[in-house]
Amino acid sequence: MKSATHSVGTAEQRRILLVEDEEDIRSLIAMHLRRVGYSVDEVSDGEQALSRFQAGRFDLLILDWMLPGLSGLDIARRVRSGDHQPSVPVLMVTARVEPADIVMGLEAGADDYVTKPFELPVLIARVRALLRRSEISESEESRDVGDLKIIPDRYEVFCRAEPLSLTRYEFKLLLNLVKNQGRVLTREQLIQSVQGEGVSVVDRAIDTHVFGLRKKLGACAGLIETVRGVGYRIWTGVQP
Repeated sequence: MKSATHSVGTAEQRRILLVEDEEDIRSLIAMHLRRVGYSVDEVSDGEQALSRFQAGRFDLLILDWMLPGLSGLDIARRVRSGDHQPSVPVLMVTARVEPADIVMGLEAGADDYVTKPFELPVLIARVRALLRRSEISESEESRDVGDLKIIPDRYEVFCRAEPLSLTRYEFKLLLNLVKNQGRVLTREQLIQSVQGEGVSVVDRAIDTHVFGLRKKLGACAGLIETVRGVGYRIWTGVQP
């Protein structure tokens, strides 16, 4: 792994919970995160990680998948379904490299997915990107399209005032379509927007997620229009 060479103090003491059971890897990541100015809490097992997370306030959660006790996947799911900081950014760092594993991690609630072995400058860049995105989303007001209402900072979606239960992946997919209302987004653009750069997943996986998203949207499903051979967009006409 290459070292990350950046000056200390540039991260304004954002607090990160790092969950990794391999001590050498955990110490190396923590050292470089602290070197660029982040405050890092280190945890080596799943149960302790969930307890530490629920007891504090964190700006980012970095999770290994294979952990003693609860897995990183279990932790991500519990964070997303819980009342304590459900929208905290999650970066999964794992040796699980199969496309199906990546999709599973993202659907469990991860915002980005880094596979081992990795280069430290890339990891630091991913951390910075996630924190930057969270700062932007926290300042966003609600977005309304027809009978659909999205509140980004609370990860809430309503159709005709009825709350909808979406996975993290579905929420990000829908929000990106709404932000680009009227514009056709290709499958590749949607993949990049919901899972970050550098992760390779077949583009047809998007079709499956859009299908599931439409089912959950119910009366608002017609807002998502398929542009055959290209991708999807939010339909801007008047909803029947």
